[in-house]
Amino acid sequence: MTTLEDFRADTRAWLKANCPPSMRTPMPEGERVWGGRRADFKHPDSRLWFERMVERGWTVPTWPREYGGGGLSAAEALVLKEEMQTLDCRTPLFGFGISMLGPVLLEYGTPAQKAEHLPRIARGEIRWCQGYSEPGAGSDLANLQTKCEDMGDHWLVNGQKIWTSYAHLSDWIFCLVRTSTASKQGGISFLLFDMASAGVEARPIRLISGASVFCETFFTDVRVPKGNLVGGLNEGWTIAKKLLQHERGMISEIGRVLGAAVPPVDVVARRYLAAADGRLADPVLRDAVARHVMDDHAFQLSLTRAAEESDAGAANGGLSSLFKYYGTEQNKRKFELILKCAGQAALGWEGEGYDDEELLICRSWLRSKGNSIEGGTSEIQLNVIAKRVLGLPD
Repeated sequence: MTTLEDFRADTRAWLKANCPPSMRTPMPEGERVWGGRRADFKHPDSRLWFERMVERGWTVPTWPREYGGGGLSAAEALVLKEEMQTLDCRTPLFGFGISMLGPVLLEYGTPAQKAEHLPRIARGEIRWCQGYSEPGAGSDLANLQTKCEDMGDHWLVNGQKIWTSYAHLSDWIFCLVRTSTASKQGGISFLLFDMASAGVEARPIRLISGASVFCETFFTDVRVPKGNLVGGLNEGWTIAKKLLQHERGMISEIGRVLGAAVPPVDVVARRYLAAADGRLADPVLRDAVARHVMDDHAFQLSLTRAAEESDAGAANGGLSSLFKYYGTEQNKRKFELILKCAGQAALGWEGEGYDDEELLICRSWLRSKGNSIEGGTSEIQLNVIAKRVLGLPD
């Protein structure tokens, strides 16, 4: 019988043999692999690394093998994650299909829906976006108004979504729609449809960081097949809440995953402020950097413990809000400290006089502000933690 340590040794050996050296470096934002119909492999080795991981099922290591996964236990998946971090292996495939839609399809999807969508997500063939927020339904998501009518042989969707990340680059959307006005939560359904459908329009929104990953998305008489409804009619709110747990878990680690191209706080501090003996002269700043490093380590240990408890059948759904809150606030603190340590070098936006890492600092600092808003604001998470985790009265 293979032990976890045997699995770790085998995994480490496989990664060393199969992950190209170029894929063991910090990943610039422009080199992330999202897959989809318009998949773009910016680095020549990224396709090779992607294909090797797809073949092994390690783009979605805990999914069943029948759907393109690796069939790993949570403990084995954690070992894989740790060994990839140790070797600085890049994530081979990003996608909301992996982090959000896939897990809820495994739980709520029909056999036909699983067979159609999960293998294509695992293989990076379809890129998904999320249709949740609307201009009048952000924190009060249950107030959404995008209308879905039963036309007999198909659904007809009309309405608008906002802050739809990467909608202009995505192939399909998982979307919350209103199928009844009898009650707010009780009249919502969960629908999947192709972004290439007639009547779908996505318009990018320019952000303060200079990027345009968010979109406003419009639906005008969009015809959707009846088989694309996930769960029962008017039962989408339950699925929506479960998906948000997965989303918040993903966002809680966004600083580590998306901020990898910017060096850690202690590395930046040593580069710009360290004296000849390697120590920071300012004791207050030195204490702040040390505290951040310890807090970050403790947070990673907490995530590990939660994964182990989940594998043992003791999962607590409310922890996703706790981790989302702490992880995104920690990421904001990280970039505040990096700005203090880098000083003038952190003010670069474009042009000469700054290296590639320095040009990322200011944009990443600005982008980190959005982490505590997307997926449910920090204020909303504190309310959830108070009610569902701590059991405090209203």
